[in-house]
Amino acid sequence: MSDQSQPIEKVVSTTAIPDLQDKVMAAIKTVYDPEIPVDIYELGLIYEMNVYPVNNVYVQMTLTSPSCPSAEAIPSEVEQKLKAIEGVNDVKVELTFDPPYSQDMMSEAAKLELGFL
Repeated sequence: MSDQSQPIEKVVSTTAIPDLQDKVMAAIKTVYDPEIPVDIYELGLIYEMNVYPVNNVYVQMTLTSPSCPSAEAIPSEVEQKLKAIEGVNDVKVELTFDPPYSQDMMSEAAKLELGFL
């Protein structure tokens, strides 16, 4: 097994109403890992986000570690914040650890904020 992981390509649907897509992204960016002062999107924890034409939202995400103490809280918070958006019908948040999270998935802004650059 190689020590180098391939960066995840973030998938964001473009078939939805752009305004709702923006609201979903903004809501996701308000969720933080309690131990890290950077939002989960910039940390690279969001692998896929789709807003379907019937205003259903699907998010596939990971955590920094399978043993993360906030393993239940973070996905639940994402789901709650997305359900609170006016116009959203249904929300599904799927947690995955494949591929495993690595610091390479962080945005430049997150790396700068955490002193990695």
